Amino acid sequence: MSLIKLIRNVELYGPEYMGRKDVLIVGEKISFIGEDVQVQMPDVEVYDGDGMVAIPGLIDPHVHFTGGGGEGGFLTRTPELKISDCIRNGVTTLVGCLGTDGVTRSLENLYAKSKAMEQAGLTTYIYTGSYRVPPVTFTGTIQRDLVLIDKVIGVGEIAISDHRSSQPTFEEILRIVADARVGGMIAGKCGVVNFHVGGGKNGIEYLFDIVKNTEIPHQHLYPTHMSRNRALFESGLRFAQGGGFIDLTGVQPGEELKKSDFTAIDGIVEAYENGLIDRITISSDGQGSLPRFDKDDNFTGLDVGSVGAVLYTLMKTVESGIPFPEAIKVATVNTANVLKLKGKGKIANGYDADIVLMKDWDVNTVLCRGEFMMKNGEIKDIDFEH
Repeated sequence: MSLIKLIRNVELYGPEYMGRKDVLIVGEKISFIGEDVQVQMPDVEVYDGDGMVAIPGLIDPHVHFTGGGGEGGFLTRTPELKISDCIRNGVTTLVGCLGTDGVTRSLENLYAKSKAMEQAGLTTYIYTGSYRVPPVTFTGTIQRDLVLIDKVIGVGEIAISDHRSSQPTFEEILRIVADARVGGMIAGKCGVVNFHVGGGKNGIEYLFDIVKNTEIPHQHLYPTHMSRNRALFESGLRFAQGGGFIDLTGVQPGEELKKSDFTAIDGIVEAYENGLIDRITISSDGQGSLPRFDKDDNFTGLDVGSVGAVLYTLMKTVESGIPFPEAIKVATVNTANVLKLKGKGKIANGYDADIVLMKDWDVNTVLCRGEFMMKNGEIKDIDFEH
């Protein structure tokens, strides 16, 4: 394992197009980017990336590390995330959350899985809380969790406008956001509240009301699943126009879509056409259950989310005509900006060496904080992967 690595001859997108470059990595950081870089030092590991495109490691801000599900009974609990699935799909930074089930899924288990993934080489964070209000916490309060728990960067996913939510009042939601803001300020973290937004008629009205009627800025309000339908997305665009960020749930690899379906691909295209692509992120809902309900909200079945949805959605977005550098923003620099992740989201001097090398959208090589997690299609051996 060499401390110094030199990646040669890659078409570099940082995410802006930088041309054919060499990337010098020292330890966990990118040290220098240039052409025909020469290093007169022993034990330099040189990797030839000729014929490959290099992009920043993808950031997935909404993943169920320990699995999700349960809406259809215990048999519908989904399995926990595999580290190799992240690497295989170019995801190097992730944020974990609990979902519908905050009873048999615990924050302690989420934290332990987060630490395991970090020890394997990925970068991980978590949200405190789950669907329900008041939120479950480690220490008894949101502020204490943000200040005292290293991995906690925000609260979520708090469910609103959904038949599975705890039907929180505006005042309850406001208190959560206020506590997240102050906790984040004290800890130097983003202090966002990640809202699961269902298909209910009220959409994100609470969020508009918070911005309109209080002193709390947009930056602490981070609604997800905003590509659920066109009406919800259009309200999200208004929220973005006012200075907020919205998160779209990526299209699952191989998912069959009808022409009438509205998806994250459509959302990214429309955001680009409206000059708002810098206010959009995407996430996978990885290992979460993707339940199906009938018209009376009775459970009829489910699928399991894959972290591969992020890369797949980017590919389909580019195929739709969005310029490659603009498309990959939504899973790199935009997400780093929302979550205030220093050193993430770009290929630039001083940033973490999270780099994905691809050939025609096939992930070939992945570096996480300067270490090869995948090289030429071969994934690093991970102890106790399950």
